[in-house]
Amino acid sequence: MARNAKYDVLVIGGGQAGIPLAYGLANAGRRMGLAERKHLGGSCVNFGCIPTKAAIASGRVAHLARRGAEFGLKISTIEVDFPAVLKRAKDIVVDLRRSLEQGFENSENPCLLRGHARVEGRDENGFRVRIGHGAVTAGEIVIDTGTRSLIPAIEGLDGIDFIDAENWIERTELPERLAIIGGGYIGLEMSQLYRRMGSAVTVIEESDQITGHEDKDIAEDLKRLLEAEAVEFCLNTQVRRADRKEKGIRLTLEGSDGTADIEASHLFVAAGRKPNTDDLGLETIGVKVSSKGIVEANKRLATNVEGVWVAGDIRGGPMFTHTSWDDYRILMSQMVGDGSRTTDRIVPYAIFTDPELGRVGMTEREARAAGKQIKIARFEMRKNGKARDLGDSEGFIKVIIDAETGCILGATVLATEAAELVHLYVELMNAGAPYTVMRDAIHIHPTLAEALQSAVSLFG
Repeated sequence: MARNAKYDVLVIGGGQAGIPLAYGLANAGRRMGLAERKHLGGSCVNFGCIPTKAAIASGRVAHLARRGAEFGLKISTIEVDFPAVLKRAKDIVVDLRRSLEQGFENSENPCLLRGHARVEGRDENGFRVRIGHGAVTAGEIVIDTGTRSLIPAIEGLDGIDFIDAENWIERTELPERLAIIGGGYIGLEMSQLYRRMGSAVTVIEESDQITGHEDKDIAEDLKRLLEAEAVEFCLNTQVRRADRKEKGIRLTLEGSDGTADIEASHLFVAAGRKPNTDDLGLETIGVKVSSKGIVEANKRLATNVEGVWVAGDIRGGPMFTHTSWDDYRILMSQMVGDGSRTTDRIVPYAIFTDPELGRVGMTEREARAAGKQIKIARFEMRKNGKARDLGDSEGFIKVIIDAETGCILGATVLATEAAELVHLYVELMNAGAPYTVMRDAIHIHPTLAEALQSAVSLFG
């Protein structure tokens, strides 16, 4: 790194927004620097979406093999090689990471700057930023430093060698009995993965339902499906203490029925995410950060300090790979475009259990709280011919319609390939089209698209 190098824009963090933004602004004529202290690709590539989906795929194969008799197949034994499952996932990560790194080799614009970045102040030359042992100045800064696992304040937890979202891919010992703190997206995906690998699994959630953002009926159905695979749940329960034992861990739980101890061989902490903003020096230039570490920004992704922008999970709101990538498009629009693109957007998302849970828009609870006059349809996947043929008939589709306009307010798909299926609703919502467009469309029979059509057809 050149001493006192000057960049038009410095992107801090090489995640799903930062990398394409560095290339996009460089192509627009800006002199670009991208600071990354560890691995390119952010959480998605290195420990999140990519490797978890790869491992989950192995879990699904094992699960289908155990169901062989349902399909007329005799599969006598199924042996899980857990280190090999993780190696497959990690090999995919390494290949993607290497591809990202190769893109910056011999590139002067954008220029990859290795090291932890910390803002030191601002003067007439721009923002001063220390990166490792060097220093640069930048006319503008984009902060894209992501999040890490939130570690709850539990007595004794600091003495436990626990698993979390960042290190799971390195932990090749298959837990005999795994306790998971947290019944959100990460906790549920991992509960099913480890159970299908052969671990006994207990999920501990402090609220009265898993997936707290979902409607109660959605959460209950997903919980039932996981319980059918022998995942156990402790709801309305907090972990008060963690103790190491000779052959594992003892957790002291407190719930509505008092306190109780459970034992596990391993512990996975999935209690939420914490923004990586506590060591960036943002206070030196007056950037506002919430008490939870979220960088405060408007719908243009501009902070309160002119010339400082934000992208990815640390801007608050939906924390997903696809929203981070859309942040790149917003910033391109704001920094070198017409400024029309903002965070006024419809964001779908998915929980990659099996079956998957895909959702977009309002929940029933949110719609009623907003005073909407609504109609609700629910279609059970067991009524869909193709789902029965494939042996994937668990789950349902729930659609919420504005009774006055006929427009879709929200939809939930709990089914195989729900992450893709929910996008049919996303397209209608973005178009502002009424549900009758889907009802009256021709779908190939008997695909799962029939179920999507059937759900809205219930309205007549």
